[in-house]
Amino acid sequence: MKTVLSLFCQTLNMMQTDISSYTKQSLIRKGYQQANVIILPSHLANDFEAFCRCNPAPLPLLHRSQSGETSCLPLAKHTDIRIAWPDMVCFYLGCSFGFEGRLKTAGVPVRNVEQGRNVSMYRTAVPCIPAGVFSCPLVATMRPVPAAMLDAAVKVTNLNPLAHGAPVHIGEPALLGIQDLSRPDYGERVEMQPGDVTVFWACGVTAIEAILSSKPSLAFSHSPGCMFLTDSPDSSPVTKPNPELTPLCFLVSHNPLFYSLASHRAVARIRQLEIIIGEDPGQRGIRALSVQDELLCSCLALSHSSSVAITTGFPTHYMHSPPDETDGPPGAIAMATMLLALGKQVTMVTDRRAVEMNQAIIDEAVKTGVLKTAIPLVTFEDHGPDSALHFLCHHGDPNRPRYDHLVAIERSGRAEDGNYYNMRGVNIKHLVDPIDNLFIAAKNIPGITTTGIGDGGNELGMGKVKEKVKSLMPNGSLIACDIPADNAVTGCLNWGGYAVACALYLLHTCPSHQRYLRKGLGVEHIPPQEQLQDWTANLPSVDKVSLIVEAQQVWSGRSSRRDREQGGGAGNTERQTDRH
Repeated sequence: MKTVLSLFCQTLNMMQTDISSYTKQSLIRKGYQQANVIILPSHLANDFEAFCRCNPAPLPLLHRSQSGETSCLPLAKHTDIRIAWPDMVCFYLGCSFGFEGRLKTAGVPVRNVEQGRNVSMYRTAVPCIPAGVFSCPLVATMRPVPAAMLDAAVKVTNLNPLAHGAPVHIGEPALLGIQDLSRPDYGERVEMQPGDVTVFWACGVTAIEAILSSKPSLAFSHSPGCMFLTDSPDSSPVTKPNPELTPLCFLVSHNPLFYSLASHRAVARIRQLEIIIGEDPGQRGIRALSVQDELLCSCLALSHSSSVAITTGFPTHYMHSPPDETDGPPGAIAMATMLLALGKQVTMVTDRRAVEMNQAIIDEAVKTGVLKTAIPLVTFEDHGPDSALHFLCHHGDPNRPRYDHLVAIERSGRAEDGNYYNMRGVNIKHLVDPIDNLFIAAKNIPGITTTGIGDGGNELGMGKVKEKVKSLMPNGSLIACDIPADNAVTGCLNWGGYAVACALYLLHTCPSHQRYLRKGLGVEHIPPQEQLQDWTANLPSVDKVSLIVEAQQVWSGRSSRRDREQGGGAGNTERQTDRH
């Protein structure tokens, strides 16, 4: 004897084959909001409503009927969803078809409509937030969008949260657990065009997955792609747009391809930080090396990371012991402090000769409360061509990286001739371990992003701007670092590290970015006051870090004195986070 659930599944499959009904209805009712429909027994209704509230992007609730009610006056005047069982509740959920017309108006091609096909829908590996008896993976629609039009697509769809709002993922499908785009779980395959990027929106078919997972005795649903048509126009935004909160789209990684979102307001403030750290009190021409949004893109990547390795150390004072300058360690500690506060794993990588000094700095940071907890301190030794791969990945497997971001701050970088030079052109190779090899190896390991922070062009990672260094910096053709990072942040002294910490704070208090991090799941992210206070307490300050370094008798990078020059400017960067 067949169960009601199996009959429901059979009916669903039969309805999915009738794709022409979707196409015709879409053309007839163009410009009107469409809805997903779920009908459940009354005793499951409260659980399902709670499930919708917990997962607003895939399940934006437009209306919940009374038990046995067949009409839906708030959405359509002449609705009659006739159900033989009176003890049933109908849920109407927003649908992404409601924004397709606006995409087209904005000049963004809608490939599934162009090709006369139902949109592609995929079951992801992202778990929704459970509520009551309901739990399931997120389902997402995919629409190919030309790379040059990503901002327009994000802006248009962000205006209508009741039609799933802005995208929840842009880039490599495998990051969502989707292994084969040619085989959607629902709908039809949509062909990509040259220059297109895969863009994913949360999808109301998530509700069907929730029903199948919870196995109710009885349930009904629309067929994916065949929607309930309302009388509500989709031409005007549901919410009044605030230009400052509109998300912008930025490329974070090429391998794998990945984009992230942040609001206009957060982006503007991070760009202001970038200007501040480019100030050049020593008149060395630092600003000429700066490239806009390197700080922003680095911090977006760090925000998405889970395990970060930080390296620093520039033994420019080779005649002293220790030979390291103050430029670097304070900035490294500042970044580590904020990353730990945000729940990231942090590891410090140093030269073998500097283990004792750096361990003392970490211990002092923990003792004074700057660091919440001690962080691992490791060294890298080059024993052969696979040494870097085995350091970066578990058992040397590039599919299992230990870290997803490497940061070098004021770390001596290898020049074209294989040597390491200070700004005066003195070769200090004998004091430097080949940590550069980690950055070189990371280029070929999917999922590891790199950042270099420096102010002279001879620092690890600044190879990204080496042509500028060669032509604009003193001794540039000799000292320029040859090893590029994905992001090259130009910041005087330790200011670059302070700016990274402050920018991470700004991103984690940015609703647009937080929604994107969470894939639209969970209630709107407003950090609790206690958490905000904790993040604020972990912002960098001059006194907080300089006392640690002074205690270790590290030399100033500018004056060759044991002084506090490493801290200048932290107050400026900290002030940029006052309003978020």
